[in-house]
Amino acid sequence: MGRAFVYVVLGGGVAAGYAALEFARRGGYSRGELCIISEEVAPYERPALSKGYLLPEDPSRLPKFHTCVGANDELLTTKWYKEQGIELVLGTRVISADVRRKTLLTATGETISYKTLIIATGARALKLEEFGISGSDAANICYLRNLEDADKLVNAMSSCSGGNAVVIGGGYIGMECAAALVTNKIKVTMVFPEKHCMGRLFTPKIAEFYEKYYAAKGVVFVKGTAVKSLEVSDGKVAAAILRDGRRLPADMVVVGIGARANTGLFDGQLAMERGGIKVNGRMQTSDAAVYAVGDVAAFPVALLGGDVRRFEHVDCARRTARRAIEAILEPSGGAAEEGKAFGYLPYFYSRVFALSWQFYGDNAGEAVHFGDFSPPVAGGKPKFGACWVSGGRVAGAFIEGGSPEENEAMASAVRSRAAIADLAAELGSRGLGFADEESRRKGVRRGALAAGDRPTYARHATVGVAAAVSIAAFAYWYGWMAPYVVKRDF
Repeated sequence: MGRAFVYVVLGGGVAAGYAALEFARRGGYSRGELCIISEEVAPYERPALSKGYLLPEDPSRLPKFHTCVGANDELLTTKWYKEQGIELVLGTRVISADVRRKTLLTATGETISYKTLIIATGARALKLEEFGISGSDAANICYLRNLEDADKLVNAMSSCSGGNAVVIGGGYIGMECAAALVTNKIKVTMVFPEKHCMGRLFTPKIAEFYEKYYAAKGVVFVKGTAVKSLEVSDGKVAAAILRDGRRLPADMVVVGIGARANTGLFDGQLAMERGGIKVNGRMQTSDAAVYAVGDVAAFPVALLGGDVRRFEHVDCARRTARRAIEAILEPSGGAAEEGKAFGYLPYFYSRVFALSWQFYGDNAGEAVHFGDFSPPVAGGKPKFGACWVSGGRVAGAFIEGGSPEENEAMASAVRSRAAIADLAAELGSRGLGFADEESRRKGVRRGALAAGDRPTYARHATVGVAAAVSIAAFAYWYGWMAPYVVKRDF
């Protein structure tokens, strides 16, 4: 038993949905030639799971957050796929892949063959057992990677109001889930071995602000240690035991200790790098008929000098998916572009409580902080950030509370690798407001969007961004309509 397709997208997450939309817009396939294989439902926006899905009032539910609404685009329901002639193979797990024969074998014994494969298998949550701690099967242990996980977390919260939750991990999932728990009136203790939260991205100064903000909401931070074991009673965790001997009572536990790319089907068949599948700037793997996108893809980044990176974030999933389909359907440019790095601006964001931050580029070099890091007064919103300066140029930028124009300005400064002689004094005293004020006072030049980028934000203001400063003076930065536009996500 088997089926054959020209194009097969393996995976049902964000990247798969955006790949489908790009296929539909560009054409190049006939009805019945393209299929998506997903272990879950039709592709959806995974950021919704740690945000709107966990709200106690008016929570987001499907079909409201199927792709590609996260980019203010079409809502791709099962009806849409049918109308576009794209076959959905849902609730189906692929148990093996043969790249040489161009076949996939499902758990039901069906063989699906392809001419071109797009791997969008994403990543899986790391389990406690991988760190020598048993208990993941307990009824009140929660992870967050898919709809099933989110439903379990929602059910656990509904029976835990006023109770105690232990969050293991101080990264993205830990911080966003902790905020959701507090919103659901649950007392939260966060445990992680690092010196501060979001250790891979935040500077100590930035982390201090968020930790104080969370503490004001009632969150307790236990840093510099880890959970050693779980005390389980009647199939539920009753407490988390720390390495230093402390016992933390728990009515529920949320685990956010990282993720691992789902590459197992292709081990020994495709080249691997940085824990993912190595691809070129066209998202093409070591096998010319196979492409990889999203969390699983390790690709050369032009902005980082061609350094190969792998990003586990929704923006990367969207953009690599579009890039792969463009490359597949426009093969004439393949030879010339094969060795080129992808012109991608690394981008991360988060929204918790009344906070909203954006990060662009690479946090390499020396961090220069700016803005007001003091706790906001009642009803007020903070505005601060940092620029990372490496080799005399802006390598990365972080901003909390920025306006759309300011966010775009920071993105543009990173994308242009603005030359910096001494940015610390000006940003420290005047911050983003100065850059915007200067560019408006002296005038800015308009420019076109980068080829292939389509604006999705409601207002596309021309923004001024710094290009160079001297030790004594802060020269105004030339401006353009930013080729990277802030998108709406859940």
